[in-house]
Order: sequence, then structure tokens, then C-alpha cells
Amino acid sequence: MNDVDKRILALLQENADMPITEISKKVNLSPTPCWARINKLQKQGFITGKVAVLDRRKINLGVVAWVQVKTDQHNDEWLRKFDKVVKGMPEVTEFYRLSGSYDYIMKVLVPSIDKYDDFYKRLTSQIQITNYITSFSLEEIKYTNVLPLNYI
Repeated sequence: MNDVDKRILALLQENADMPITEISKKVNLSPTPCWARINKLQKQGFITGKVAVLDRRKINLGVVAWVQVKTDQHNDEWLRKFDKVVKGMPEVTEFYRLSGSYDYIMKVLVPSIDKYDDFYKRLTSQIQITNYITSFSLEEIKYTNVLPLNYI
């Protein structure tokens, strides 16, 4: 991984549809070697896919809920079931296991508080949870899919 590769990754994070000719000009390479580097970055797993980033408000997902979950169940059977339940809920867009006083956190996108209540009822009817706290985002201050590249 050199500086040219990092610049290519930075450009692709901003716009994955950018033509090779434009990328190659911005990183001072001809198109063929630029394409070869992008191909290599994909094969090495640095680029795992290309997606369209949607405006959640335009598709009626105006409510962002951060759900913290605590459990007293730490056995494999419960963990597999919880994982399966959460992955089967499209409203959950991020899902992490944590250190600290709560075991998991989820980012949940829904159109309204009523739809969040529906989500909550579906989740808790499928899996036993010891404690559950939800915080609703009041304002989006920063949102990005762009990852920092200064650590590679």
C-alpha cells in the first residue's frame, strides 16, 4: 500500500462511479496501470464492494434509534439466536458487540416512533433481553461512509 493506492481509495470512497480516466489523471497514472491497481486493491480485499448511498429521509426513514442491549445470557445458543434475529431485521443497519455496561448496540432506521414500537415488539418477542435502552437521534451532525486512510 503506497500513497498512490491511498489516493485511489480516497477517490473511490467519495465516488465509486468515477471513470478510470479521471482517477488516473488525479493520481498521475495512465489508465491501464490505474485500473490494474484498482483490480489489485479489490483482490487484496481493500475494496469489498461498490454501493449506491441513499438519502434515508427520501426513502421515509427519518427516525434514527440507537438501541443498547444488555443480556445475562452469554452462551453460544443465545448468541447465535440473537445474531440471527437481528440480522433478519432490515431496520437494523449497524450491529456491534460492546465492552462496558451494555453488551450490544444497534442502529435502527424507521419512519416513525410507532414503527419503532413495532420493531421493539418484534425484537423482544423473539429473544430474551435483560435490559434495553433506546436513544433517538435529534440531529445528524456528521454522517460519512468515508474511512480514514492515514492508518495504513
